[in-house]
Amino acid sequence: MKLSHRSASFLFIGTLLTSSVAYAEKVKSIEDGNTMTILLDERPVLLKLAHIDAPEKKQAFGEASRQALAELCLGKNAVLQNKQFDYAGTLVAVVQCDGNEANRIQVERGFAWVDPKHNNDLSLPALEAMARRDRRGLWSEDDPTPPWKFRRSGRKTKLSQVRHSDDAICFVDKWGSYRIVDGDRRYGC
Repeated sequence: MKLSHRSASFLFIGTLLTSSVAYAEKVKSIEDGNTMTILLDERPVLLKLAHIDAPEKKQAFGEASRQALAELCLGKNAVLQNKQFDYAGTLVAVVQCDGNEANRIQVERGFAWVDPKHNNDLSLPALEAMARRDRRGLWSEDDPTPPWKFRRSGRKTKLSQVRHSDDAICFVDKWGSYRIVDGDRRYGC
C-alpha cells in the first residue's frame, strides 16, 4: 500500500503524539530563547519550549536568551516530554538536554518569563520570582517588556483619517494611504 505525502505526515504526527517520551537525534538550530529546530526521525521539526515565553530577537535580552538556550541544547540530544501541538501546529514540549530541563533553566537564569496563559508547571512561578529578586538576566532591567506585549505592539498600525472623498474615507498606515472598498483595503486615495 502506497501512502500519500499527506497520509505519511499525519501518521508521523500521530506517532509523535502517542509516545510519552521522544528522543530527538539532535538539536539542529536555536531560533530564540524558547524555540528550536530538532531532528526527529531525521526530519526537522520546529519546537517551542512549554510553559515559558522568551524575549523576541529584537527585544532587550533576545540574543542573550537565544545564546543561553544554544549553550544548553545546540548540537545535543534532547528528550521531549509532555508533547502537544499548539493552535498553529507547532510542537510544544518540556525539553531535556544532557539531563538539564531547558524550560526550567531559562526561567531560573532570567532568560524567559513563565507564560501566564500556557503554564501548567506550578514550580516555575517561584523560579521566576527568585530570578526577579536576584535581578538575573532580563530582570536586571527595571521594567522589562514581556514578549506577548512586544509582539502585540508590533501588530498595531497607526491609522489616521486623511480626508473624505465622495463616499470613501481615506486612512494612512505604514504602507501608505488607502480606503476600504467592498471590505478590502485599496491603496492610493
